[in-house]
Amino acid sequence: MQRPLTGGRRLLHHAALRLLLPLALAFLLLLPGIESALAHAVAEGDKGYIKEITGVHLLPFVYLGAKHMVTGYDHILFLFGVIFFLYRAKHIAIYVSLFALGHSTTMLLGVYFNVGINSYLIDAIIGLSVAYKALDNMGAFQRWLGYQPNTKAATLIFGLFHGFGLSTKILEYEISPDGLIPNLLAFNVGVELGQLTALGMILIAMGFWRRTAGFWRHAYTANVWMLTAGFVLVGYQLTGYFVS
Repeated sequence: MQRPLTGGRRLLHHAALRLLLPLALAFLLLLPGIESALAHAVAEGDKGYIKEITGVHLLPFVYLGAKHMVTGYDHILFLFGVIFFLYRAKHIAIYVSLFALGHSTTMLLGVYFNVGINSYLIDAIIGLSVAYKALDNMGAFQRWLGYQPNTKAATLIFGLFHGFGLSTKILEYEISPDGLIPNLLAFNVGVELGQLTALGMILIAMGFWRRTAGFWRHAYTANVWMLTAGFVLVGYQLTGYFVS
């Protein structure tokens, strides 16, 4: 999935790494303005709706699930990293399915069995998943450890954490037990539809980018951006945990 490192690419790698600190600082400056959109935040209107309704409401929950997925920066970044060096439809389907399996399992079971995790800690782990995938794409683990960790297992495991992030938020909004299972299933259908929508947009953009001569020149830098975003999200969530 990854092109072997060459001397020219190593020079590019060092130049890209020098961008890391200023990119991190820039992202930190933007955090106050995008706080409500990061991680698993739910709009106030949606929050009130979830708390107030009872009974089965399939279409609204499908909509809420899809909306959550296409506006979740952490999901989009991780999905972007997962497919970054995947070209064959079969490989994309396998990895996306593993992520969906993990995400769906813990979201459904977490809400049904009332298993909540501190939202700051789980979102910090989700930020770490973004950083992990960026490092994986950059070939860091092959250089540091001498071998390639199982990428399929990592995708499934981080999918489980992404699902716990969502279930934790749903529990905070005290969803009614009346119609819980149908509504959760509908929400999950919406999440998967949103994931397919986001995946389609990413694949279209990646398809055009991969056809350009500059793809391999900028691929490493793009993952440095993703690594920066992941670590800043981790720091931001941990800061919220310790000051809350």
